[in-house]
Amino acid sequence: MTRMFSGVLGVVAVALLAGCSSYHSHHHGMMGGTAGDAYWQKGRQDMSALINRTVKDPDKAKQVNEIVGEIVEQLKAGREQERANHRQLYTLNGSYSATPADFTKILNEAVQQRTATSTRILTLRFRMKNLMTEDEWKALTDQMLSYSGKYQHGGAGAKSGY
Repeated sequence: MTRMFSGVLGVVAVALLAGCSSYHSHHHGMMGGTAGDAYWQKGRQDMSALINRTVKDPDKAKQVNEIVGEIVEQLKAGREQERANHRQLYTLNGSYSATPADFTKILNEAVQQRTATSTRILTLRFRMKNLMTEDEWKALTDQMLSYSGKYQHGGAGAKSGY
């Protein structure tokens, strides 16, 4: 399930957004709204620049950028839900009387939420693709793949691609 979620995100290149936010959230403590928002905004700006260079029709480019904005909002909401699920698990872990069923309930809800988010993002991805020509889509995804290398963990030796 996580692989599918990551794959969908990678296809739309917003994985770079999630990657940045995830790295800083996990390695520098949970960021406050301002710092986290800056990472999401930078990713949106980067995607907008890629789209504006690739999509020839300005009206379609605007529509594609709006869809990217919707994808980002889905990613942000999904990230917050994941954090809430983790907090529930941490709290439950502190309860001596917690049963396996208590944990399973939270984990099942988390899977359902991730699936719903992935499905919404996939729907948006196809809306975005349908606005573009095949050549524009290929050019955009090639640029996104190249660009995403900047956000891989581990520096120059990091794997490329998704």
